Amino acid sequence: MSAAPNKSPRRRAREFALQGVYHWLLNQSPLTAIESQMAEVGGFDKCDRELFVGLLRGTIGNAPELQVTFSAFIDRPLNELSPVERGILLLSTFELAHRPDTPYRVIINEAIELAKGYGGTDGHKFVNGVLDKLAARLRSDEVEANARERRAARGGGTPA
Repeated sequence: MSAAPNKSPRRRAREFALQGVYHWLLNQSPLTAIESQMAEVGGFDKCDRELFVGLLRGTIGNAPELQVTFSAFIDRPLNELSPVERGILLLSTFELAHRPDTPYRVIINEAIELAKGYGGTDGHKFVNGVLDKLAARLRSDEVEANARERRAARGGGTPA
């Protein structure tokens, strides 16, 4: 995996964090080794390093709890997820649960783009379905406010 050109520093940070989590899932390498390895990959200097470090450390450090959180919304055992899907769900679950400064729709859209870029043919649909349900649980107020805004924009409801 390598980050593509012309991407925002935040998207690059998520790509590198996914690569790090993927590496960790496959090899259980120490976090410091993964961080060092990612820092040597071409294009790393163009990523949001603070976001990368926060996502990578937070995801790996909380992986067991994150897996419990999203596993309620998957239709198969954890060990049947591809490492890419699992990595994306871990990262996105961490971000939904611990980064309220990032809107849930941004997190889901970024996860879908990661799945399209690195995952299997329909992996993005699976990731989207899981994260939509997860966001409704973890960010219920934000999801409902967004739904009210959409209804009001269509003239089908009253704004909050």
